[in-house]
Amino acid sequence: MTPELLHQLPFPADYDRRRFLSRVGVAAAGFFATPGAFAEALTITPRQTEGPFFPDKLPLDTDNDLLILNDSITPAVGEVTYLSGRILGSNGLPIRGATVEIWQCDANGVYLHSGSAGGHEKQDRNFQGYGRFLTPSSGAYLFRTIKPVPYTGRTPHIHAKVRINGRELLTTQLYIKGHRGNENDMLYGRLRDKKAHESVTVDFAPLAGEPAGVLAARWDIVLGTTPSDDEHSKHEHTPPERPVPRRPGAGNSPTPPGTQR
Repeated sequence: MTPELLHQLPFPADYDRRRFLSRVGVAAAGFFATPGAFAEALTITPRQTEGPFFPDKLPLDTDNDLLILNDSITPAVGEVTYLSGRILGSNGLPIRGATVEIWQCDANGVYLHSGSAGGHEKQDRNFQGYGRFLTPSSGAYLFRTIKPVPYTGRTPHIHAKVRINGRELLTTQLYIKGHRGNENDMLYGRLRDKKAHESVTVDFAPLAGEPAGVLAARWDIVLGTTPSDDEHSKHEHTPPERPVPRRPGAGNSPTPPGTQR
């Protein structure tokens, strides 16, 4: 998501970041253009290993804001990053109803997994470590997380998985463009094709209008499959979800539909 897009969205002054994130996740649906006409230029996102640290016990909070656990007021340590993009079919059309899951280590290099190096002593207990998001008709997704950090043997990365109706379609990893650890990373090095590298490597750039240190990363994921023609027809004519309007004089409005948990 571009910085301009973030700031086109309504953001009442009394909204906290969690409500803002949920609202952006819904409202962004109307701002993503359908790239079907340019499908020939798309690169299928390559598969990569899940790795050993997919959470062996999911947190109670599994929404799209990995910085805040439940109703805590203490955020996780790390460089705040808004990770956004779309889930597309191989024909370039957006896919609705895809569950996007991400997981990554915290700022200390510890995963939400009982076997992670460093264990509970080093773990940032304010970091959710895992989140998921269900895509609307635009195929758009959004997470608030931290910029990934390196740990022994690995360059910084974020794991991602895409499922539709419970069926796993893709597991892969996202990398930081220009990070010096990439060239020595065994898994990154297995991507021999230049286009494959480019499809999983993105900039983590400062987000205009946000406090210093807040970053944005944009990553479109292209699946090697597409929904049926009937599904496409239904999705193309389904209007994007809209946030619930706030009543004048009301306090924080109810969480709008589409909140990711």
